[in-house]
Amino acid sequence: MEPGTVSVPPAADGRGVLIVRNAQSGTAVIRSDPAALFTERLPEAVVRELGEGDDLDAIVEEAMERGAAAPAVLGVYGGDGSVSRMAQLARRYRRPLLVLPGGTFNHFAGSAGLTDVATAIDAFQAGTTIEVSAVEVTVADGTAILALNAVSVGAYPELIDERERHRPRLGKWLGGVVAAWHALRDAEPLIVVREGRRARVWSVFVGVGRNDPRRVATMQRAHLEEPVLDVRIHHARGTRLRAIASLAFGRRTAAVLRALRLMPPRSDVERLVVSDFELTVRPGPGHPSVFVHDGELEEEPGDEFTLRCVAVPRAVTVFVPPRPGR
Repeated sequence: MEPGTVSVPPAADGRGVLIVRNAQSGTAVIRSDPAALFTERLPEAVVRELGEGDDLDAIVEEAMERGAAAPAVLGVYGGDGSVSRMAQLARRYRRPLLVLPGGTFNHFAGSAGLTDVATAIDAFQAGTTIEVSAVEVTVADGTAILALNAVSVGAYPELIDERERHRPRLGKWLGGVVAAWHALRDAEPLIVVREGRRARVWSVFVGVGRNDPRRVATMQRAHLEEPVLDVRIHHARGTRLRAIASLAFGRRTAAVLRALRLMPPRSDVERLVVSDFELTVRPGPGHPSVFVHDGELEEEPGDEFTLRCVAVPRAVTVFVPPRPGR
């Protein structure tokens, strides 16, 4: 699918754009404040700060109730979690999404070619868009959650859960180091059930679109349009060290670990390319009952929970840079 253009070209000054800025995103990296860039290049945009305790849904809902003055474009400055939450709202209100990378990793923005805020504003002012596929995940009869990159259970969510326990005292990066140390020492497989079959696994990743078959942690998607789920089930046949090494999502890091033979062999990783996927998770003693979608941790009550993931084609319209030659 080639990039298209929005039906009504956006005003270059940002008129009709609501940007919600997540002040909690990207605090683990040094990044220049985008406020001056917003003022200079999008002076007519409405910029709202999302502080601790504020509700993104409520901010957008209030703005959308303004009739003719409702925003024509929904923008978000933040990380993958903030972007996915705004994508769900953009889909609900049938508005194009302006992604302004402001998180730690910015996986989705990177896949879309939005390397920084200036590039994202260039894409917006050019008016080039693409229809992005996504995954909807539900637990039992709960509300569906839209994710743009991946959903995961097992080692990665448990690592995030442990990191968040240490984050108030140690910060994100050092908390992550401590969490990784705990995982190397204490990680245990968990039980999953799919189509009546029981398995012991280190982790399961459900990514959007086909990805590198040599990877386990497909947290950054390779394609924006393809409406399929690329599932990686890492069976618990190897060591804890391989279980943690398999969570490497950077290409260079994964390549180094592969060269050192620390990544799990292909025989340990089951791959499925499907349009929907259902899995019952039985964490067992010592495991938190959690899953992660685009870096956002969700805790589920009870001894087990069932995840259902469904690929959603053309889920949301996103501004992207024009392709060369077009």
